[in-house]
Amino acid sequence: MQITERKLKGAFEIILSPHIDERGFFMRTYDDKIFNEAGLNFNWVQENHSRTLKKGTIRGLHFQFPPNAETKLIRCLRGKILDVFVDLRKDSSTFGQWDTVELSEENNKMILIPRGFAHGFCTLMDDCHLFYKHDNYFKPESYSGILWDDTELNINWPYKEVMISEKDKILMTFKDFKDYYGGI
Repeated sequence: MQITERKLKGAFEIILSPHIDERGFFMRTYDDKIFNEAGLNFNWVQENHSRTLKKGTIRGLHFQFPPNAETKLIRCLRGKILDVFVDLRKDSSTFGQWDTVELSEENNKMILIPRGFAHGFCTLMDDCHLFYKHDNYFKPESYSGILWDDTELNINWPYKEVMISEKDKILMTFKDFKDYYGGI
């Protein structure tokens, strides 16, 4: 397992190392000793599996307000996605900045996104399956999000025409988030 911090402090790309032979492969996807040695000490309390059927679908940008903010560990089990995360931490030097990583069943990458970030993704293939670990429970009263195509964030999504839920179409703008909350 190779763990590398991304440009936004606290976000880590994790590359897994499969052992491959004529039967297929075996791969450790989590090891608390390796994570602890890297300073990534989390108590994972929830795991989720999402399936997205169509290429060009965007989910996000979602987050939970404190005290229910979540660290997420995300892996693409089938297909390929562009994973996007935005720093909403008001005291962060990278507040309002975003980063992306491609996750696929072939590249064996995961992304760890810390508390205080909005998260979303765009499917780059049909039939994508994502597996998430969370260090906090989902609380509907703390759930919110930022509009995926916010002009201030100006995220470089791979498609102009996308499929998006009605709920995600009416999320707040980044300006509204800053004006009302100031950050997380």
